[in-house]
Amino acid sequence: MSRSYNVAVVGASGAVGEELFRILEEQNFPVGELLPLASARSAGEDIEFNGKVYKIEELTESVFEGRDIDIAFFSAGGSISAKYAKFAVEAGAVVIDNTSHFRMDPEVPLVVPEVNPQDILAWREKGIIANPNCSTIQMVLALKPLYDLYNGIKRVDVSTYQATSGAGKSGMEELVRQMQDFFTFKLDQSEHKAFLHQIALNVIPQVDAPMENGYTKEEMKMTNETTKILGSNVPVSATCVRVPVLRSHSEAVTVTFNDDVIVDVEQVRVALSAFPDVEVMDNLEKGIYPMPVTATDTDITFVGRIRKDIFQDNILHIWVVADQIRVGAATNAVRIAQKWIELEEV
Repeated sequence: MSRSYNVAVVGASGAVGEELFRILEEQNFPVGELLPLASARSAGEDIEFNGKVYKIEELTESVFEGRDIDIAFFSAGGSISAKYAKFAVEAGAVVIDNTSHFRMDPEVPLVVPEVNPQDILAWREKGIIANPNCSTIQMVLALKPLYDLYNGIKRVDVSTYQATSGAGKSGMEELVRQMQDFFTFKLDQSEHKAFLHQIALNVIPQVDAPMENGYTKEEMKMTNETTKILGSNVPVSATCVRVPVLRSHSEAVTVTFNDDVIVDVEQVRVALSAFPDVEVMDNLEKGIYPMPVTATDTDITFVGRIRKDIFQDNILHIWVVADQIRVGAATNAVRIAQKWIELEEV
């Protein structure tokens, strides 16, 4: 990269915002000036980046004016992006938005850089690039090499096992608090605010709001976003479940290929292993497969339990695990920025 870039982070005090700063440091991202932004409640707090202390400023309609921001990461909720992203764009920044607000806008590219980097070029339409849903990101990272290997996918069925980190800091804190209450025999008195039900020692088969079709909003995100990212109308049916894990989502994915395909598990392993930022961990006899503790605090999407269906030759089953805060949010956002810079500097 030939120059530095002035960066703003909206949602600087949140879980994804904090992770963004870590990843920008780890990747030696060419940050010139840094502008951390949050609500009035967090304004004035300190954050440290590259050995320097910055004060979080309040996000306002005019805060981007005269700041010469090149890249603005938004991770503060859909309503915040809906209201404030346009002011960053008007001030000359490209917005990389980590909320659901712009994802299905036909004029806004929805990008996982390893899968559809060419779509970034459409950013000029609105000055915004959307970061997909966390569960979608790790799934399409595993699906893309399979899609290419067998020239398409007929159908995908997925069940997710989503960590409390998907609900932010409050979700993780609620799990910890409830487990503490369990060990002091107070779990029956423990409040649940981040989730509809007790999450400790429980699983909740609902992530996000219910839809009229019987699915949840989270499940429909996986359906609709996968179609947009892959550029193909692949039917995706999802069941999303919240589990008592602090961090990293897991997914059981069943992939049905075209009727003439005969799945070769070794070919699948090779294709997955060769794909960027994907790692195969697959030796059932030795107890080797990805788990949340494997993926946490990494930038890798892990795939294991790779097996051909015992009834149909064209069906494959895999297990996919990735860190929701990193791969499913902050890391993908930084990778989008890196690819955007690469394309802009050509």
